[in-house]
Formats: sequence, C-alpha cells, structure tokens
Amino acid sequence: MDERRTEPRMLCAELVELRWRDKHGIEREETAHLEDISLSGACLQIERPLMWGTPLTIRYGNGELVGKVCYCVYRDWGYFLGIEFTGDCKWSSRHFKPQHLLDPRTLVARASRKPVTRPN
Repeated sequence: MDERRTEPRMLCAELVELRWRDKHGIEREETAHLEDISLSGACLQIERPLMWGTPLTIRYGNGELVGKVCYCVYRDWGYFLGIEFTGDCKWSSRHFKPQHLLDPRTLVARASRKPVTRPN
C-alpha cells in the first residue's frame, strides 16, 4: 500500500465497535481492532471482508467516527480495512484517545540521538 495520508498516523491498540449495512441493507456490527489512526482516517482489523466504498461508523466510548472503506486486504489472520473519514468527521485525541497510542515519529527522534557515553 502506498502512503497517501498527509498527516501522521498514530499507532494504537484499542477495541472499537464497527457498524455498517451489508449489500442487503441489513445492519451489521462487529468488534474491530484499531491499528492506527490519523486526522482523516484509520486502519482496522476485522474477521470478514468489507467492500470498497462501504459507509460505516466506528463507535468508541461515548463517541463515533463516520467513514467509508477505501481498501480491504487479507493479511495472515484477518482483514485490514483502510477507513477514510467522511464529511467534516475528523479524529482528535481530545475526543478519543486510545488506551495504547504511540506516535512513531518519537521513535525516530529517539533512535537518531547519539548515545550517551560515560567517563571511566
């Protein structure tokens, strides 16, 4: 997958509820694993594939994010969905901060620091 986001992705680990309507119009719900999130989208892992363009809602705690599927790929043990938030829906850590949240840019910054040497 080519990186197409203009803002940074935050790596995370959180269970969220995913809701959508299938091709017959039946409302479906499944627990999904939130893999990463950014201002305009997210990556989720679920147990079944969803069609490109499927509108959906990600529910967390007291809030929700609305989007659509922009990719669905199978990797090892599940389907990974790329979600593009739609309309004026944007993620903010002020409204939803996953329990495990990591900015990978901080890892690069730490790795680029010179090691501290101690005098003998």
